[in-house]
Amino acid sequence: MSLYIGLMSGTSLDGVDGVLSSIPDEYDGGEIGILETAHVPFDGPLRQQLMSLQLPGHNEIEKEALAANRLSVLYAECVYTLLQKKSISAENVRAIGAHGQTIRHRPELGFTRQTNNPALLAELTQINVIGDFRSRDIAANGQGAPLVPAFHYAVFGSQHASRAVINIGGIANISILNPDGSVSGFDTGPGNMLMDAWVGKHLKKNYDEDGKWGKSGVCSPELLMALLKEPFFGQVPPKSTGRDLFNLNWLDSVFSTSDSFERLEPSDVQSTLTNLTAETITDAIRDHASFVDDIYICGGGAKNPFLMKLIGQLLRKKNIPAMLRTSDALGVDPMHVEALAFAWLAHRFMIGKPGNLPSVTGARGLRTLGALYPA
Repeated sequence: MSLYIGLMSGTSLDGVDGVLSSIPDEYDGGEIGILETAHVPFDGPLRQQLMSLQLPGHNEIEKEALAANRLSVLYAECVYTLLQKKSISAENVRAIGAHGQTIRHRPELGFTRQTNNPALLAELTQINVIGDFRSRDIAANGQGAPLVPAFHYAVFGSQHASRAVINIGGIANISILNPDGSVSGFDTGPGNMLMDAWVGKHLKKNYDEDGKWGKSGVCSPELLMALLKEPFFGQVPPKSTGRDLFNLNWLDSVFSTSDSFERLEPSDVQSTLTNLTAETITDAIRDHASFVDDIYICGGGAKNPFLMKLIGQLLRKKNIPAMLRTSDALGVDPMHVEALAFAWLAHRFMIGKPGNLPSVTGARGLRTLGALYPA
């Protein structure tokens, strides 16, 4: 049994989620022990720095390096918090899996960029750090994302039932877990990303708490139909996406197609964006996983009651009978699943086992993911 720490800062840009876990050295699936969790929020300046790096800009190489340093300090703070809460010393942790902060994801051009300074993190914590998980999959002609389906199968798979696990972070993705061990998955489109951007623009908040603002509005069928014309939604998997595509500029480009969209109340747009996330998730289930017995939601979207209600309604409308629950039902808090996944990926690296699934990413084959920065 070895201790691993997983660190995740996702496209929602809200902060760092950390998990301290115990994983058997010969782990081959099943429950993973979560010993402690922690969250370190981003301050306003760092969040703005990271947001500005999503698009080309002046002096971005230096800006990225400084943001990576600041992010690594927060990662270290999250590690210290985990160790202190559990009274464990750094020398007892075999490795940290640190995802980094995605600022560009362009697999069609052969690269992805998760900013981070794993050398600094190793120096600050005196623990082995595994970083840069996505590049090897892309080097093997894969999408580099999503990486979580392999983890989802290891921890949430069943030999007796077909399951779909939907992670709703900034981007939403689906993992389809079959009893025979076969797995597929892909990004379905925006999760919380557009909702967060819109509420930030109009209410100066980081997210729509409990979906209340979206719920107060009225979905525009015309705007929803225009948003759904985005070619990404019709692409055949494997596919992945990110803020490179789904951002306020993309939304503005859709608004420009009709004067009526500009006249919508901001709360109505928020309602429509929430419906877009629900619609694209349930379309993906209908088209690729209508046979599953159970659907589990994880990520920040699981904490949005309005979004969860819409997903349930659309599943019934599309004649999908599967039971809808959150990952709590499988023993893992929805907010801890992704960080735990990167603890698992660090474990896979340390034992020399692959962490990707070619059936998900389209890579040429199984690959060990990540790079080691020794303590």
